[in-house]
Amino acid sequence: MKVVNTLIAAMALGSSMAMAECVQPETPSLPDGAAATMDEMIAGQQAVKTFQTENLEYMGCLEGEFTAAKNEIEGGEAEDPKALQAAYEKSIDAYNEAVSTEETVAGQFNTEIREFRAANPS
Repeated sequence: MKVVNTLIAAMALGSSMAMAECVQPETPSLPDGAAATMDEMIAGQQAVKTFQTENLEYMGCLEGEFTAAKNEIEGGEAEDPKALQAAYEKSIDAYNEAVSTEETVAGQFNTEIREFRAANPS
């Protein structure tokens, strides 16, 4: 078990390497609800759903990073506690940013849906 924790901590220490494994998804382009067609809105919805799925995977990866770093820090066995703490904080910050981005994308798409409905009453 100690070997596994050491390997995970080594990945977290090499933050550029560890962050390279956690691939942040690209924020989707959203349709202009006031001018979009139904097909464009459906495509926008699919893009948002794809983004959300990819973002959950990204957040799961980051969670693995910061959990491993936290466990190693709390275990008191880290060779470089300051670097491990920095990697932990970087993963936490990236996770929080991913949450904020997902909330922003969802909010923007909901605005476009309202605009689409206003432009296309039925």
